[in-house]
Amino acid sequence: MAAVRIRTVFVLSLLTFSFSLSKLAFSLTENEALLKVKSSFTNAEALDDWDSRSSPCVKRWAGIICFGGLITGLHLSDFGLSGTIDIEALQQLRALRTLSLKNNSFSGQIPAFNKLGALKLLLLSHNKFSGQIPNDFFSSMASLKKVWLSNNDFTGNIPVSLMSLPHLLELHLEGNQFSGHIPPLKKPTTVTSLDLSHNKLEGEIPDSFSKFSNESFLGNDRLCGKQLDRDCSSMVAESLPQPAVEEKKESANSDGHTKLAIGIGVLVVMGILIIAAFTGRKKDTDDDFSILEKETPDEMIPVHVRSIKKPAEGSTRRGLDSSRKGSSHGSKNGMGDLIMINDEKGAFGLPDLMKAAAEVLGNGGLGSAYKAVMTNGLSVVVKRMREMNKLGRDGFDVEMRRFGRIKHKNILAPLAYHYRKEEKLLVSEYVPKGSLLYVLHGDRGTCHADLNWPTRLKIIKGISSALGFLHSEYATYDLPHGNLKSSNVLLSENYEPLIIDYALDPLTNPNHAAQAMFAYKSPEYIQHQQISPKSDVYCLGIIILEIITGKFPSQYLTNGKGGTDVVQWVLQASSEQREQDLIDPEIANNTSSIDQMVQLLRIGATCIESSPVQRLDTREAIRRIEQILV
Repeated sequence: MAAVRIRTVFVLSLLTFSFSLSKLAFSLTENEALLKVKSSFTNAEALDDWDSRSSPCVKRWAGIICFGGLITGLHLSDFGLSGTIDIEALQQLRALRTLSLKNNSFSGQIPAFNKLGALKLLLLSHNKFSGQIPNDFFSSMASLKKVWLSNNDFTGNIPVSLMSLPHLLELHLEGNQFSGHIPPLKKPTTVTSLDLSHNKLEGEIPDSFSKFSNESFLGNDRLCGKQLDRDCSSMVAESLPQPAVEEKKESANSDGHTKLAIGIGVLVVMGILIIAAFTGRKKDTDDDFSILEKETPDEMIPVHVRSIKKPAEGSTRRGLDSSRKGSSHGSKNGMGDLIMINDEKGAFGLPDLMKAAAEVLGNGGLGSAYKAVMTNGLSVVVKRMREMNKLGRDGFDVEMRRFGRIKHKNILAPLAYHYRKEEKLLVSEYVPKGSLLYVLHGDRGTCHADLNWPTRLKIIKGISSALGFLHSEYATYDLPHGNLKSSNVLLSENYEPLIIDYALDPLTNPNHAAQAMFAYKSPEYIQHQQISPKSDVYCLGIIILEIITGKFPSQYLTNGKGGTDVVQWVLQASSEQREQDLIDPEIANNTSSIDQMVQLLRIGATCIESSPVQRLDTREAIRRIEQILV
């Protein structure tokens, strides 16, 4: 009998395995998966461009966010959708990281979103979802950073698994019918935005919520704690008058904001940790996927900080002098103050940054980037760089001040720096529109729509002009730029390109430079470990091809998986004289400029020649680019 039982179990296991294989064999393509999701909706007229005859990433289907040819986001807010949500079909979107269904008419129990374990953002606000959420619902969703369930009709207790998410940044549950006690936050220092107001919560507010103001808890008549000015020991649950919270508001906000600013602080000064504790320690990478995780402005959390007086005439120089003295003071411990190298935006110091509103922008090969918004309205980006020990303090200061003197409309000069032996901080003005990488590949809004042919040509001309300036200014350097790629090209409001992360090769530890800087991906380095100014020209060629074709270059990725090998693709098409087929369909409809597009594509192809001898030099590349007219 035992032998029969074992054989039965074995046969059942084989059947289960075979069934799993059959399911895998018939897995859906991303197109098929999206169309299956659409078929589960009602009132899906807004998704008419979801068509089996087209590609969601090439034709840019409504609400679809793509990166490197993969679907990374489904943003269907305000589409008037209802019906069910086919989770099994969504599971076929392997790269899906963000899901927004805000302001629709979905109803019933919460769908099994917990089967989408890689999601980082889940926005379900302003629907008609109802019922209880299982206590362990979020246990398999450890990557979640933002959860918005507000203004639905959820009931029952707040799931403990929701409060235990290890990377949670924003949690909005307001306007539901949640009841019972509030579970404690597992990592209160990471959460920057919280709203539990207007539910039916009761009992004492846990200590882990101490940094949040009363506004996060209003409208819960049976809730008590210092935030609401309600003494839990003497509270009469059945008939409690509305507390006078206004007089507590300012101090509560002040306490919460102070802790928030310290918790996500930007700099190390006199033993206080510099960088945001809530981000965790990520491995540095030059893969540019993290750069695309750009938050929308309405997701930023304002923090009120003390005012900074506008510097009086003549005070800027005093600020610079005092900052320089600050750098010397504390040099014994390898620490110092912020050194101003460009005073066009006024002077500021470490205390101003420490108390500013801060958020993480992303990680790159050279370090992590953070945004800080100061009370005088100035927004800056602080880049934290660990692998820059090639020069000592004085040599580093000389290079930084040289950066500060750069005057070119297509080069973003830094404003300040901070020196420590272990790491360096570079402070620059924040450019709201973001990088060329994001606008070209990650954005599907008006910014991307503005990338017509004249705008793309303007961007290419601006980049080449900036590169020419650097090759003149840093003519003695092997790599006057060294890290030219679309994530290091920012776009101003009128789409003027602003290049960043330039001339850093002489400052960067050699081993790290070879891993992190894009010029080291050039054929001459891969084959012969040689670099030269023509390695920058190779990088320029990649950007030209990227802009004209609209394809994400696989050359940007360390693992080579994803994107398009634009070098081989373009060279093969050029040999077959079919360059016109490579032009991004979004600009190809400008038929009067096709010849100019092909001409620019050929310039890009000449810039990526595998032999530096055959490759254009910087001046010739710029000359040819400037000759192209809209």
